[in-house]
Amino acid sequence: MLMARYRIDDEDASVSIEVTDVAGQEQELLEAFGECQTGQCPCPTDEYQKLASMDVQHTRDAIRIRLEPKAGQVLDTRQIAACLDYTTATAGDAMDDEPRGPKAAS
Repeated sequence: MLMARYRIDDEDASVSIEVTDVAGQEQELLEAFGECQTGQCPCPTDEYQKLASMDVQHTRDAIRIRLEPKAGQVLDTRQIAACLDYTTATAGDAMDDEPRGPKAAS
């Protein structure tokens, strides 16, 4: 299975992210990003603590995220990349753990 890929664009104070190749991982990724939106981000960085807002939009084949920092904060795109690496790998692992094919008769 393909792992999701992403692109980070630093736009003045805000950061835009586009996550592509999300087919089959949409739900896991959206749930993980939702945790970050509520301040319960499992990422190995504290970057989410700098967020004033996080807008997540899902299209058929991509997830777009816009991050706005709190006043006086600067978002570190390297730390955001570390968080995205963690999140996409975790979503991929969750998909690998799901049973596939017909269930064996017991």
